[in-house]
Amino acid sequence: PAERRPVGECPPLGLESLRVKDAQLRASSYKRRGLGPHRGRLNIQSGVEDGDIYDGAWCARHRDKKQWLQVDALRPTRFTGVILQGRNSIWSWDVVHTFKVQFSNDSLAWEPCMNGTEEAVFAGNQDPETPVLSLFNSSTVARYIRINPQTWYQNGTRGDICLRAEVLGCTLPDPNNLYPWQTEPPGSRDKLDFRHHNYKEMRKLMKAVHQSCPDITRIYSIGKSFKGLKLYVLEISDNPGKHELGEPEFRYVAGMHGNEVLGRELLLNLMQYLCQEYKRGDQRIVHLVKETRIHLLPSLNPDGYEMASKKGSELAGWALGRYTYEGIDLNHNFADLNSVMWTAMELETDRSRLINHYFPIPELYTSEDAFVAPETRAVIRWMQKIPFVLSANLHGGELVVTYPYDMTRDWAPREHTPTPDDSFFRWLATAYASTNQVMSNPNRRPCHNVDFLRHNNIINGADWHNVPGSMNDFSYLHTNCFEVTVELSCDKFPHASELPAEWENNRESLLVYMEQVHRGIKGVVRDKDTGGGIAGAVIQVDDIDHHIRSAAGGDFWRLLNPGEYRVTAAAGYSPSSRTCRVLYDHYPTICDFRLAKVPKRRRTQRLKKGEKLRVNAPLRPRRFRTGRQ
Repeated sequence: PAERRPVGECPPLGLESLRVKDAQLRASSYKRRGLGPHRGRLNIQSGVEDGDIYDGAWCARHRDKKQWLQVDALRPTRFTGVILQGRNSIWSWDVVHTFKVQFSNDSLAWEPCMNGTEEAVFAGNQDPETPVLSLFNSSTVARYIRINPQTWYQNGTRGDICLRAEVLGCTLPDPNNLYPWQTEPPGSRDKLDFRHHNYKEMRKLMKAVHQSCPDITRIYSIGKSFKGLKLYVLEISDNPGKHELGEPEFRYVAGMHGNEVLGRELLLNLMQYLCQEYKRGDQRIVHLVKETRIHLLPSLNPDGYEMASKKGSELAGWALGRYTYEGIDLNHNFADLNSVMWTAMELETDRSRLINHYFPIPELYTSEDAFVAPETRAVIRWMQKIPFVLSANLHGGELVVTYPYDMTRDWAPREHTPTPDDSFFRWLATAYASTNQVMSNPNRRPCHNVDFLRHNNIINGADWHNVPGSMNDFSYLHTNCFEVTVELSCDKFPHASELPAEWENNRESLLVYMEQVHRGIKGVVRDKDTGGGIAGAVIQVDDIDHHIRSAAGGDFWRLLNPGEYRVTAAAGYSPSSRTCRVLYDHYPTICDFRLAKVPKRRRTQRLKKGEKLRVNAPLRPRRFRTGRQ
């Protein structure tokens, strides 16, 4: 007989996070492979195209009360509850209204979940998306659990028995090692604060990191959310608060969608880790901190996070908290500079007159009446203030790294749309994906309906789905900064018990990606006569139709793959070109420029200073070229 204990707080077994494998799920029947028991996972998403083989639920083949979805926990587990959702589909509406639960130790003899002396009947769903939690009156220890639908939305003869589920349960200790095939969720050797942090707790943690490492950290705000919450950034550098000549600026941004919370927690972990390892003298971290100015923004949409966190990890659903409090999707809220660029390319016949960088923001977008979130405006000001070189935008709900462009040229639903720097963006995406423990696992299961393993876990954003007004595209076209999106996990809001494992999955990836800011060339553009840095100098690389500009002090960074490049610097001076060779080393090639003023401009400046010019001075360049004395 099953052991009865008081209901305690138990984590999810891991249907949503895929810790529960497909082989652990069985069903009485199913309509087709794409609606099999392996699809009965909380928040699993269907395809959006007609004819997709995968839909968003397990659906029974038959419509009777004998249908069930079974989960094998692999070892004795104290089951405490079930969370249910309906079918995610743009074609069908299917929900289970009521259900029963049974338990077994051998999958042969089954005991019903009781409510006193009667078999318990639990309330299910009234709509397909809202998760509904059903806690058992008393916990039951068993190995197997079955969910047995009793009533469902029938819609005449068309309604199917379909559901998505998560099971709550605590695995029991295994002192005799009777179940060696079942391992506990891996922990982490790093002593970090692994839990979910609300806004107040996030500020407290950031402050604690700053107090622990005051010489290399600084906390600042880039603005406020719609509800007035400050958008805090932790800066990590050996000289915080100041841009150092030649030192690249790097940023991580998380929480653009408030319910995709793993990025937020990973950045809080990263702050603690960098501080601890710097103090410990880890040479890799010391070098990274001394050679890079790092900016970590853990929560771009704190209003959305607060909405999702009130429901909690399993009950927030797929969309609650995604948008800002105003209902704006920040990932579509930046100025559409792609259309500006492509329109100019269509109208201009002389390609030499086309700009390919630093596209200005359209006036309609900058007006006070424009539908632009305060969070978006704050990030744009941040981008314009600091000469960022490299960035990543941390999301959740999938396991893939996407790179620009995110928008298709002709508004197609999806189409490969590469930038002129496509090869380097692929390098960046691969640097993260190949070092991520889950993405790089060749045996991992796809999250939802797309198998990104076929693409080596990277994809051009527009080739996945069209995203006009993305931060990645805006960053590339309006500033010098290269940016990718990292989809960190299948589960947008992992349970706190999953966070140590997620940190282990991503720690090396986070570090390796930051180190890519030192790949390519860097240098300073100076005035040949005065030695002063020249701001706004245009740096052009032959055969790559995307230029960058030097920062206020004349320094620049051009991310490039290994190879030999012809590079030109121009800034209203006589242009200067040189060949720069990028090696496979983990440091950039120095490629400085000293620009000379054009002769006419130089003479004008000397006359203004009251200097006398020799009569034959203008002839000297010609005499030098012809060899005459």
